[in-house]
Amino acid sequence: MTNQVGLSYLEDRWDDAVASKLDGPELLRYRSNLLGSDLRITNFGGGNTSSKLQEIDPLTGKETTVLWVKGSGGDLGSIKRSGFATLYMDKLLALEKSYRGVANEDEMVAKYTLCTFNNNPVAASIDTPLHGYLPFPHVDHLHPDWGIALAASANGIEKMQQFNQEFGHKLVWLPWQRPGFELGMMLRKVVQDNPGCDGVVLGGHGLFTWGQTQRESYLNTITVIDHLGQFVAAHGEKLGEKVFGGAKVAAHADRARIAAEIMPYLRGQVSAKQRLLGTFTDLPEVLQFAGSHDAEKLAYLGTSCPDHFIRTKIRPLFVGWDAKTGVEGLKQDIASALARYREDYAAYYKKQALPESPAMRDQNPTVVLVPGLGMFSFGKNKTESRITGEFYVNAIHVMQGASALGFGGKVPSELPQAGPAASTKEFKVHTNYVALPESEAFRIEYWALEEAKIRRQPPEKELSRRVVLVVGGGSGIGKEVVLLAAERGAHIAVADRDFAGAQAVAEQAAKIAGKEAVFAVSIDIRSREAIKTALREVFARFGGLDILVNTAAMFPSSPDGVITDAQWALTLEVNVTANYLLVEEAAKFFSEQGVDASIVLTSSANAVVAKRGSEAYDVSKAALSHLVRELAIGLSPKVRVNGISPATVVKGSTMFPRDRVIASLSKYKIAFKESETDEELRTSLAEFYAKRTLTHQPIDPKDCAEAILFLAGPRARCTTGHLIPVDGGLTEAFLR
Repeated sequence: MTNQVGLSYLEDRWDDAVASKLDGPELLRYRSNLLGSDLRITNFGGGNTSSKLQEIDPLTGKETTVLWVKGSGGDLGSIKRSGFATLYMDKLLALEKSYRGVANEDEMVAKYTLCTFNNNPVAASIDTPLHGYLPFPHVDHLHPDWGIALAASANGIEKMQQFNQEFGHKLVWLPWQRPGFELGMMLRKVVQDNPGCDGVVLGGHGLFTWGQTQRESYLNTITVIDHLGQFVAAHGEKLGEKVFGGAKVAAHADRARIAAEIMPYLRGQVSAKQRLLGTFTDLPEVLQFAGSHDAEKLAYLGTSCPDHFIRTKIRPLFVGWDAKTGVEGLKQDIASALARYREDYAAYYKKQALPESPAMRDQNPTVVLVPGLGMFSFGKNKTESRITGEFYVNAIHVMQGASALGFGGKVPSELPQAGPAASTKEFKVHTNYVALPESEAFRIEYWALEEAKIRRQPPEKELSRRVVLVVGGGSGIGKEVVLLAAERGAHIAVADRDFAGAQAVAEQAAKIAGKEAVFAVSIDIRSREAIKTALREVFARFGGLDILVNTAAMFPSSPDGVITDAQWALTLEVNVTANYLLVEEAAKFFSEQGVDASIVLTSSANAVVAKRGSEAYDVSKAALSHLVRELAIGLSPKVRVNGISPATVVKGSTMFPRDRVIASLSKYKIAFKESETDEELRTSLAEFYAKRTLTHQPIDPKDCAEAILFLAGPRARCTTGHLIPVDGGLTEAFLR
């Protein structure tokens, strides 16, 4: 079946030594992983694969044919055997008898569970009948950019025929039809009517290919996609610099800095309904598209492939910006463009919604294009924001390919995408690129089945969608704040002067929250410039900041117990002034975002308990406690500022090196041995301190982390200017 013309872009990654050891389901998993490993073949979470395999029926003990097909919401690149739905083929085919037509096709999805083989809990996707009704053992349905470029071309059939002739293929065409049972019927018929075809182009959607064996299906798929790439590239060479109508706005030389500066403002604007995380990209193709003459018109048309559209919404926000107006001008342009976008989205919903449609979702865009800068993309977490951007890059490739395929030609009077679902007049075309009609786009975005998929997702955690910067996160209390925040769903920047320590903690937290949700950053809070640099790194990585925690502090000590003037000054600088600098710089960006934020600083029971020999530390913490109250007033109402006042936390603290612990043990006449480990010595000291409290419990860094994140999070939304004691019940520190 596979054409013999060589591959130019893709590579055959099939390894017979590996494949020969796998059973049928594992071969399907292997084939799927290979296809999903290359984003030129299909996008993240997009497409699906299937195999019709012989299995032993656990009820009858007899052999039966079972359809293994990618489950709803899975990703081909990472799918495991357990990610496939399994259905009895005879029962799936029998569903046709109860099919009442396209107007009622959604009711068929509930019947897929009646076809489940072996009590498999994996939900079958809406594409299940597309695979089940094709008469081939192994089927691949993918969304390669080159394939969608052809599928979204106004002259798509003409170019498909030219492609077949040049590369020796036998692709056939189907007009646009939303995925579902009806499309399964259409696929079966077009294959029956075209014996010997080796693939189907779904108008405005994607590509179907197949094979008699797993290997043949894989090879046929990558061959067709690679050949389509060669075909589209050849047309693109003819188009040259005229792509997207040619350049209109040049890339700004300082775009990375401007993007980091505008990101908090932009994130705040698009988070008006719910917090989103952001990703910025200035890939060459993004800059070329955003800065072109045709960009605004093409962007307004929206995407074509359903997989793209679900993440990128009806269309991106295009912000026309004159770089001469600077960042302030860009803010004004964003505000006005966003107001129009929300109005347009509300009108789109009102026009297309039916009585049974789900309620209108967020009116804010998930993709923002700025000529000269690049693209900002947003999602409920960092991974989703990145993937959303990748999907729009796919859309850019599609528009570029479709434009290239139409270069020098005319738009036909009847579009090949038009069919039973939508007529030619409902589609919109620009430079040969055909976008989905708004009515069809709405049917996908507000599909009851998509709504059900959204509701099946696990509930979000307490700190989901929030970005937390933990200063002093490389050890002690800060480390425990990082790990607890990771468990609660936060995105975290671990900041510390000890960058190696911050990296180690970030790696530990990434195992909990995911590698894209945590990163380490170097900071010295005595330096305003160092603070600004660290904050810019946070904005560049996550798009904004919601919670600022500082646990960094110092306790001056010396062998003879005498504190020098320099030590006194440094203690106040680190424990008081540096906190002020940190908050002041962060507050500027909190103001830019305009969404609720919170700050938690770390004071001490020593702030109210006078002691001999710790005057510099005690005075600094007393000042910090009052600074919390001052900042709470100054930053209200959008930013809450609180603190904790722990008693001595020995465990994990960098303020308790071995020599200080020994000095304290000696001071309190606590017996110890020089042979004891640092941890054993710390435990003895912590237990001594605990006996002075009402609970007799040593203060653990985790206890402090719990208090910090309570104050920082939504459960304390009405608490500000407050300090929570975490001291085990230290009577000397009772409020006075």
